[in-house]
Amino acid sequence: MSPQEIPTDIPAAVIVLAAGAGTRMKSRTPKILHPLGGISMVGHALAAAKGLNPAKLAVVVRHERDLVAGHIAGLDAAAQIVDQDEIPGTGRAVQQALDALDAGAEVSGTVVVTYGDVPLLTTELLAELVATHSADNNAVTVLTAVLDDAAGYGRILRDEADGTVLGIREHKDATDAEREIREINSGIYAFNAAVLRKALKNVTTDNNQGEMYLTDVLALARADGGRVAAVSTTDRWQVEGANDRVQLSALGAEHNRRIVEAWMRAGVSIIDPASTWIDSTVQLDEDVTILPGTQLHGKTTVARDAVVGPDSTLTDVQIAAGAEVTRTHGSGAIIGEGAHVGPFTYLRPGTVLGADGKIGAFYETKNVTIGRGSKLSHLGYAGDAEIGEDTNIGCGNITANFDGVNKHRTVIGSGVRTGSNTVFVAPVTVGDGAFTGAGAIVRKDVPAGALSMTVAPQRNAEGWTMANRPGSIPAQAAQNASN
Repeated sequence: MSPQEIPTDIPAAVIVLAAGAGTRMKSRTPKILHPLGGISMVGHALAAAKGLNPAKLAVVVRHERDLVAGHIAGLDAAAQIVDQDEIPGTGRAVQQALDALDAGAEVSGTVVVTYGDVPLLTTELLAELVATHSADNNAVTVLTAVLDDAAGYGRILRDEADGTVLGIREHKDATDAEREIREINSGIYAFNAAVLRKALKNVTTDNNQGEMYLTDVLALARADGGRVAAVSTTDRWQVEGANDRVQLSALGAEHNRRIVEAWMRAGVSIIDPASTWIDSTVQLDEDVTILPGTQLHGKTTVARDAVVGPDSTLTDVQIAAGAEVTRTHGSGAIIGEGAHVGPFTYLRPGTVLGADGKIGAFYETKNVTIGRGSKLSHLGYAGDAEIGEDTNIGCGNITANFDGVNKHRTVIGSGVRTGSNTVFVAPVTVGDGAFTGAGAIVRKDVPAGALSMTVAPQRNAEGWTMANRPGSIPAQAAQNASN
């Protein structure tokens, strides 16, 4: 959010519930750590919560506690980790979080409760919830959504006179008339801290599931004279959680659609939005063009007038202005201004291509710095190497950098021209302006301006084909040529 968008109604605390096992994901990875748009689901939830600038932030954990807690600490070291005990239910999770937040000084003001598996929820919608809660002096304000099909969700029951919330009716307990209601409970709330603290003391596990339900707080608050109201959104995706991989995929597709649309509105040409995937962490300039089948991940950046794709997957790649990257798989690389990469190129970490340079078809690079205007056009490998400016590396060249135990570097100067199928056996240095002959195996340093050749006499065995392959197509061709 920009400084002008920071909410003025600052909550005293935000509690993020992230203790669930997520068994329906059928995964060794905790549900909330599954990624969406390059960020874990809980990462999205924390970003939305932190956008409110709360005085305190707590995350309730249980399943795979150490793994989840470590991940959260990496996202926000200031977030307070709270361990949920054996008593099940969202009410108990919130009670333990509030107890932990109260340590030292009791929390007063607004407490927001949200979830670690609602990745499309935005700070803006949470801020609207908090602002309404404060402006109307509510005891509880619940975030609701209006769905075309509300089957399976808890329905919001409203007072017909003033529109306040009477309660929440679970689908299985609802009457036929109540099931016609399309407004559903998201499970996301803003509470008055004192009301929440008092009500939680009276929430029991006396129900079929044996859980402390947070929804019970609404009825208790209303019975105590508090005003219970709702903020409703028509954007159902903001309150959708992911309980299995089908729902995660649907959320991921919607998240990507929003990212792609936002970049197009910011001046990026995306030819086929349906086949383009862009992580939340990617940065694009105006007048960038993204061609179909492109995936941009991690901290990838693309500068003005660059063209990426088609059919390219780039992770943590920096692309300068005017560069073109075609049918390339790359990670941890830097592409200079006006440079060309591809097609069918594999950029591995540590690749740095200078301005106006080229890495062409069927080339693999790793830990190599390539100077301005130098070209590695086709069918080769360059690893652990430094190449100067305006050098042309011929077809089929490789740097043999590994001796079976250690890696060694190859240094090739500026203005060098290498013949096809040259092999540089590292460690070796080739001076500025040097040449190599076709098929050269460079084992020793080459002085500046020198020609390096590997010379072996050519021997022609006359009549070999007809003698050794009689009756074959080549033998017939040779026979015809000799007539």
